[in-house]
Amino acid sequence: MKISTKGRYALRMLMDLAAHQGDGYIPLKEIAARQNISKKYLEQIVPLLNSYDILLTNRGYQGGYKLAKSPDQYKVGDILRITEGSLAPVNCLEQDPNQCPMKEECPTLSMWQGLNKVITDYLDNITLQDLLDRQQSEFVNDYVI
Repeated sequence: MKISTKGRYALRMLMDLAAHQGDGYIPLKEIAARQNISKKYLEQIVPLLNSYDILLTNRGYQGGYKLAKSPDQYKVGDILRITEGSLAPVNCLEQDPNQCPMKEECPTLSMWQGLNKVITDYLDNITLQDLLDRQQSEFVNDYVI
């Protein structure tokens, strides 16, 4: 499994919104500049996030985006499933129940199921708030005299 640019940039965009949640609606060009991501690329990600009610949108003067909920309510696993479609390490685990004709005699299926569980459990137990807290604690401890 490899997370695409879309998934990584969506997370960075949402992290930026979480970090600036007290600033009201944030224009896409500000997020793009801070995150060093093309505004055009973010414009492609926004409709996908909007379709899952992740963002609130305000048009016009002082328009932009902000999170629809608090950062602690967004699981990284959910965001990546929205942008990537699946987090399964192999195709046969993308459907539930497993439709693979070899599932009964596959010698590696249990290994793939275990890996899928580790990935899912890990990513579903990290929120945007967790990432934000981790980022802020790293900056607090990073000072130069």
